[in-house]
Order: sequence, then C-alpha cells, then structure tokens
Amino acid sequence: MRMLLPLLILVPGLAMAATFDPPTPASQTATAEFWFAVAAGCFVAALAAVQWMVQRR
Repeated sequence: MRMLLPLLILVPGLAMAATFDPPTPASQTATAEFWFAVAAGCFVAALAAVQWMVQRR
C-alpha cells in the first residue's frame, strides 16, 4: 500500500496530454490560384447556362 499511493499520485501527471499547437497553413501557390480561377469561371458559366435553359422554358 505504501508503494501504491505514490504511484497513483504520479500516474495522472504522466498521462497528461501536451498542449495543442495549431498547424500553420501553407501559402497558396500561383498554380492553385490559377486552377481556382478556372473552376470559379466554369461554375459561373454553368450557373448562367442553367439560368438560360430555365428562362426559355
């Protein structure tokens, strides 16, 4: 019992988690910006096409 009490007191300290260190986001490359612009343009064109198709109905 004498050895068990110090062990039980120290175990929670050993099991404590480390503090959270949030990751730093990477900067966006020019290639990623280009493809995002292409995708955004395609999305707008698709929305315009759907609007044109629904409007003619």
